This record gives sequence, C-alpha cells and structure tokens, in this order.
Amino acid sequence: MRVLFLHNNFPAQYRHVAAKLGEKKKNKIVFASHRAVEKIPGVLNVLYKPHREAKPDTHHYLRNSETAVINGQSMFRVCLDLKKKGFTPDLICAHSGWGPSLYVKDVFPDAKLLCYFEWYYHAFGSDADFLKDSELGFDDAGRIRTKNMPVLMDLAHCDWGQIPTQFQASQFPDIFKSKLSVLHDGVDTDFFKPNKNASKKFGDLDLTHADEILTYATRGMEPYRGFPEFMRAAALLMKQRPNLHVVVVGQDRVAYGKKLPEGESWRKRMLEELKPDMDRLHFTGLLPYNEYLKVMQASTVQAYLTVPFVLSWSLIESLSCGALVVASDTAPVREVIRDTENGFLTDFFDVEAFAEKIAYVLDNHKDMDSIRKAARQSVLDNYAHKKLLPRQMRLIKDIANRTIPPQEGDAS
Repeated sequence: MRVLFLHNNFPAQYRHVAAKLGEKKKNKIVFASHRAVEKIPGVLNVLYKPHREAKPDTHHYLRNSETAVINGQSMFRVCLDLKKKGFTPDLICAHSGWGPSLYVKDVFPDAKLLCYFEWYYHAFGSDADFLKDSELGFDDAGRIRTKNMPVLMDLAHCDWGQIPTQFQASQFPDIFKSKLSVLHDGVDTDFFKPNKNASKKFGDLDLTHADEILTYATRGMEPYRGFPEFMRAAALLMKQRPNLHVVVVGQDRVAYGKKLPEGESWRKRMLEELKPDMDRLHFTGLLPYNEYLKVMQASTVQAYLTVPFVLSWSLIESLSCGALVVASDTAPVREVIRDTENGFLTDFFDVEAFAEKIAYVLDNHKDMDSIRKAARQSVLDNYAHKKLLPRQMRLIKDIANRTIPPQEGDAS
C-alpha cells in the first residue's frame, strides 16, 4: 500500500498508524509536514513550507482561509514533485483545517482521501460564547462561521472522515455525518501507566519532600483550558494547605481563543492578581515525555478544565496513569469521566467549589484506589491505542480498497 500522510506537525495523531504501516517493507509511506524532529522507521519525511503568510490587509474573516489556501498550494507543489519521482498514493490521510489537503486530489485524482477532522466552528452554543467575557457580535459570528471554509472543502471532497470523540462529531453538520467515523487515535497505555514509586523529580524541580502535589498540564496557559480558574483555586488551596505544592506544565501562551496584547500573558496576569507563594508554585514549561509522565504518576490530584471544545490528550494520559482527576463538568469531559466513578466533576466557573472538590480528594486520596483503577480501566477499555490501532488500520485499508462505507460505520 502507498500512503501519504499530511499534517503540519509530524507525527501528531498519525504516530501509531504511520509506524504500523512503516513496518511492512512492501508499503511505501510518505509523511509531509512543516517540521520533523524525529524519524519513524519505514516512513519518508518530506517538508513543505508556505511561500508566504496571509496578508495583513486580507479581510479578517478570510485570513485563516488564505493561510489554508497557501498551505494547500505548497502541498500541491510537493505532490507534483512526488509524482514526478514515481510516488502515487493509494490513500491520502490528512489533518483537516490547515489546508494541505485542499488540492491533493487534483494531483492524485485516483487516490482516496481520508481526513482527520477535529472541530467545526460555531459562534454560539459551544466554545466561542462559553466564557463569561465572551461578548460576540454579528461580526464575530461571521468571522467564526467563515473559519469553516477549508473544513467544508475537505468535507465535500474527502472520501471519508475520522473524528476522535462523539462530542466533537456532534458539532458537524448532519448532512456530512454519514461519511464520518468516530474513532479516537488512542494513547500508549504501556507508556502512560501507574507507578506508585514514581520519582518526584521533574527536570530541575525536586519535590521529593512534598506530601501533596496538585498538577495542571496542557499546551498553553489560557482561558479555553481554564487556567485562570485553576490558578484561583490553587491560590485558595495553597493558603489553606501549607504543605501543598502546585506544578504547572505547559507554555505561557494562548493556543486557542483570543490572544492577549503584546507583552501580556495569562501567567503574568494571574501572578499579579493572586501573588501566590512562589516557593510552592512551580512552572516547568514543556517537558520531555519521560518527565511529563512522572508528573502524571506522582500527582496527588490532576486538575483539568476545558470549555466545550476539542478534548486534550493530557486528560486521557493522566487517567491512563491512574491519576485522581478533578475536571470541569463540560460536555467533552463528561464523555470520558463519570463523576465519583473514575474521576470527579465540578462546575467550570465555580472556583470555590473546584477548590473544595480538590481539597476533598487531597484529604481522602489514600482511600481512592478504586477510582484510580477505574480511571485506568476506562482508558484501557476505550482509548488504548493497542485496542484502537486494529480498527484504525481496518479503516485505512477499507478506504484505500474503496470499501465505502467502511466497516467502522458512521457518526450519525
């Protein structure tokens, strides 16, 4: 089989399937991305770069779409070069939204296109208007709706689509759901596993002396992932519990939602507002996977919050480690966590209730082995890549072999 993977970041959601396909010498696997800092045996990396950025004077509704078109043009040229060199894929697997898949079927009209969809944008009723300071006008609604243009192009011309969760699938128009499979990419449960004796040293941080460790781990420090609410709850708890240490893993940036003015950040804002004890509040930045794993394993309580949006890998990974998770009672989280069974849920906006729930778990964590085991088991049952990989491979083979609809069924 000849497969072309497209994703701005290598290998992202395609790590396991690309590695599996690369094991067979008869397969020819090419992965096109903006950067590739690692290698997968049997996978050829090809880099593509947009020739320019979207212009500042482009209509603000269309800047995302212009960026996607520019990415699509760059990928089109890469595909022409691959074709000249004799590579013609049976199947193209592409992450949708950033644009690389927009024109690939113009170069490879006989190839089947399987798109990985993460989000369909709505101004009202999901993420954009969830936060309390979200005052959206008609201009905002038009801009947000227009962000769907590259996604809609992919939905129209792909042969099939894959979406990781039922909640994310629910955001897509019903007219397209007959060609979508809900299938999570999965986490490595052999790597993300419990370890009661995990080291409490994370990079340069040594917390061997700490009895209670509250952790928060996500890509950026931002309202979409409840960073302000977490920090306010953590500050309350630190005043109440003199032995509590708080560890924040991630970058001081906004990955989703509104950007702050130049020079400002949510970390700076929260530190100025709360003035916490910096001897017990630790920002690690991004960590290598081995160090990040230890944070999950050594955590007394892991906090996770999100607006109704794409679910973070970190939630599944922490549950896989048997962590005690206190999370926001929002739709994407409820798909994974059952309150008091495999974790704990609380109101996203109620900082005091969030702090009280964390305090309850801290007070009783030694008696919660059943919840730790249930957390781990829920991942083994539903999100383990060892269990999902055969289904993903079957989906790939079905689409490549033109078995449509595939055996995985649809999202309706």
